[in-house]
Amino acid sequence: MNISHLDEEPAEHRRFAHYLHDLEAADEADEAGLVAVVLRDQDAAMAESAVGRHLDRRAAQLLTTPAFTAWAHTMTTVITERDFLTRRLREWGLLRSIALGEPWAAEDITGASDWFQRMATTTQIISSPDALRLLSDHGRTRRVRNTARLRLPQLEEPN
Repeated sequence: MNISHLDEEPAEHRRFAHYLHDLEAADEADEAGLVAVVLRDQDAAMAESAVGRHLDRRAAQLLTTPAFTAWAHTMTTVITERDFLTRRLREWGLLRSIALGEPWAAEDITGASDWFQRMATTTQIISSPDALRLLSDHGRTRRVRNTARLRLPQLEEPN
């Protein structure tokens, strides 16, 4: 019995892996163009997923660097019609503001996605007691509230 056909990946899985590889290897000058190409794929959900993973990887790399702002602006022009991607990039910007001690609004944090609230409570780059206190009181999920409560004493202890 030959079942080798079961080992073959569907075409969209191969394209997804190929896109992730190409996006990771792209230099700064080609990145926006490649993101635009990926977003034109016939499988919109797969394309957005690949670009979303890429945005998460690049944003995490650039988060506290001066390059983040220009990169985010460039990406915004490419993903402007994609609500999920636009929101994710906006939330990375909010994480950056908190991480750098820049101004942020409580409504932005409490109105942010579950993903953002989990990131804000679990990433060590966020060291704002005010943001964690807000999430410990008003986080959307019990997990977020508890994680924020656990991290708060670590940040409030005198060194």
